[in-house]
Amino acid sequence: MRTRSDPAVGDGLRLAVSLFTIVPVRAGRVDRETARWAMTLAPVAGLLAGAVAAAVLVVSGWLGFGSLLAAALAVGATAVLTRGLHLDGLADLADGLGSGRPAADALAIMKRSDIGPFGVVTLVLTLAVQVAAIAEAPVAAVVVAGMTGRLAVTWACRTRVRAARPEGLGALVAGTVRSRDAVTAVLVTAAAGALAALTGPGGGAYDALRGALAVLAGLAASAALLRHAVRRLGGVTGDVLGALVETAVTVALLVMVLR
Repeated sequence: MRTRSDPAVGDGLRLAVSLFTIVPVRAGRVDRETARWAMTLAPVAGLLAGAVAAAVLVVSGWLGFGSLLAAALAVGATAVLTRGLHLDGLADLADGLGSGRPAADALAIMKRSDIGPFGVVTLVLTLAVQVAAIAEAPVAAVVVAGMTGRLAVTWACRTRVRAARPEGLGALVAGTVRSRDAVTAVLVTAAAGALAALTGPGGGAYDALRGALAVLAGLAASAALLRHAVRRLGGVTGDVLGALVETAVTVALLVMVLR
């Protein structure tokens, strides 16, 4: 691993923020080395998304909004912050896999600008589950889920994972993250999830454990989807990565609701 003074680290962090949010930052260069750091540091961008959602929940509480409305606003704010790209990827992947067609045809379906019935149903159900879970979970849940969603991308870009197309985001980032860096990212994110849950309002030892388990459960669910997508499509694409984010976020939120 390079030292922290390596310019690629800073460029990678800026690239991660620019890829996962609408924050106007620009990396000095964009290449496979920078992409490696961007994908390794992706949970940091997730922390930013989670912090924005948490702020919306807190402000909504101050304004006297009900928990359901506050949760819907938090999900909406996250969608705006991410340009809705992860949700779009989820819908596209659902259409591609749901078609049951060979890889080339499924990839062509995923590139279309419209959303089919599989995508619509998947999108509606996912958003409904996220809103309902956030309405019941502690505020820290959105921070944990935000980091977990981007950790799924780190895991999906390990060196053994290939791209499904020779161009696009998948081709840039697939296979860039070294396995030991991915494992380190998992451990650090799980620890951060535990800390976020512990330091939240009313947090205790059980909450810390739940925060760590939420990270691991979200990652496990996204890893299962990753295996299926790679088997069906031959590799990852930008849409696959977006779908992994939303899958990990949703499962992490569900774990954070557990009492």
